[in-house]
Amino acid sequence: MSDRLEHLYAAMLARPATGLVGWRGEEGISNTAFLARVHAWHGLLIAQSGRNFALYLEDSIEFGAALLGAWHAGKTVWLSADTLPATCESLRTSVDGFVGQFPAELEPLQPLAALPVSLAAGLSADLHPDMPALVVFTSGSTGAAQAIPKKLSQMASEVATLETLFMEAAGDAAVWATVSHQHIYGLLFKILWPLSSGRAIHAASIAYPEELAPALAAGPCVLIASPAHLKRLPEHLDWSGAASMLRAVFSSGGPLAPDAALAAGALLGHTPVEVYGSSETGGVAWRQRRAIDDDGWTPFPTVEWRLDDEEGTLEVRSPHLPDDGWLALSDRAAPSGQQGFVLLGRSDRIVKIEEKRISLSAMEAALTASGLAAEARVLLCEPQAGERQRLAAFVVPTAAGRTLLDIAGKAALNQRLRAVLAEVVEAVALPRRWRYLDQMPLNAQGKTTMASLLALLSDARDDRPLLPRVRELERAPQRVLLELTAPADLLYFDGHFDVAPILPGVVQVDWALHYGRAYFTLPLRFKGIQQLKFQQVVAPERAVQLELSHDSVKGSLQFRYTSDAGQHASGRILFGDDDV
Repeated sequence: MSDRLEHLYAAMLARPATGLVGWRGEEGISNTAFLARVHAWHGLLIAQSGRNFALYLEDSIEFGAALLGAWHAGKTVWLSADTLPATCESLRTSVDGFVGQFPAELEPLQPLAALPVSLAAGLSADLHPDMPALVVFTSGSTGAAQAIPKKLSQMASEVATLETLFMEAAGDAAVWATVSHQHIYGLLFKILWPLSSGRAIHAASIAYPEELAPALAAGPCVLIASPAHLKRLPEHLDWSGAASMLRAVFSSGGPLAPDAALAAGALLGHTPVEVYGSSETGGVAWRQRRAIDDDGWTPFPTVEWRLDDEEGTLEVRSPHLPDDGWLALSDRAAPSGQQGFVLLGRSDRIVKIEEKRISLSAMEAALTASGLAAEARVLLCEPQAGERQRLAAFVVPTAAGRTLLDIAGKAALNQRLRAVLAEVVEAVALPRRWRYLDQMPLNAQGKTTMASLLALLSDARDDRPLLPRVRELERAPQRVLLELTAPADLLYFDGHFDVAPILPGVVQVDWALHYGRAYFTLPLRFKGIQQLKFQQVVAPERAVQLELSHDSVKGSLQFRYTSDAGQHASGRILFGDDDV
């Protein structure tokens, strides 16, 4: 039977002293040992002024002890997803101190030793349901991370709901996780629910399938995972032992593709129970697929839902929220079955480019449906001063896409995918930046954040080409004829123009000068241009011929761009004396 969080400490005191809280490797952690750590953290924090403390500990059992000790010391715990410099810097202005495994320069607090139960004066009092227990952060997968406060009663309600729904499936199995408890999903499923219900916790999180398979096979267990881990389970590993011991598999943090859910079920013996929710809403609904088209979600018994009349977006009301009001979500939905619903995509993934409404979700769906992209994310980039907003595409190629990339190059794959998107959106919305990845960057919760993707643009130089593809057709001492093809992702097409890109005239002159210097010995000083004419535009992927003639006596370079459509541009570049 599950004990509410308000009474958790008293409930653990009443359990057998030698009862098992969990495992740290092969070492069993007893109730007595765990409560001693609770007292140590309580003693440390009750002596500290201030209410708000950031907590980061990788060991799940030690984290649970620190959390319970902090709450009984009257502290609000800020749940830091990581200890990266930017994260720590953002926390500085919000917290009164740092606790656990933060960088040394932040002077994180650590208890010196465990305290026996007899020295934990005043700790046995129950917690108040309305205490400000936690501050969590949104994952940042669709925008900048936001701080969300949580009352103890909100988490207590969720824990009680999990036990009501999944108690029979989980039984008395121990809990393994591939996700971090530093996110609300991992905290609820890996720490608070097991502590309340008396299930053993494995202190470590497992990142690699090669370690996961034998760990799951060691004894009855449930697995707390994310889509990122479940869709990458290697089929060549022996999962038979794991399948025989697993009692249930849970997945949250993002959508799990239908084929990935069923494939994971085939390997692990249990199709994952997917949980839909967010840091802000808590758990909203769940499902366990029986077939590839089984997309319906069943609301948690404590959750009410309805649809906004105009947009069809989902609204929820539940004790998992801070008040009794309705909360509007960013997901569109439709009724399904007697009481459930299906999700239809996010409404907040509609952006405006040049006053045109563009669905980023539709673009991503088109890319993955092309057969060239296994995964795709399209994001709105922060515009530079004076520039319009632009989109960037991040793609994990399929085997076919990777083959095209390796053989024909990035420009060819860009062109193919731009053609796919041209069937979905207008030319003004086609992505201007492309990144091809081996896999999407993942954080500790197995989620891909906007910040991590956009960092791939800011941290790397713009690798779009500056020169055309070139083929030499004829060559003489003072004359050369080249075939030039401007690739579709040429940097100079950017913004010139979005609906129908054309090669700028200044670039045509620059290329004439570039290849003139490559083939002839030209004076260093540019003197001017004569007889400059532009008759027809040069479009992406349009092959043109560039004829260059050098007159060494007159110090000039004559150039002419032509194609089967006629002459595109021509002119004569003049040079002065080298020593001027």
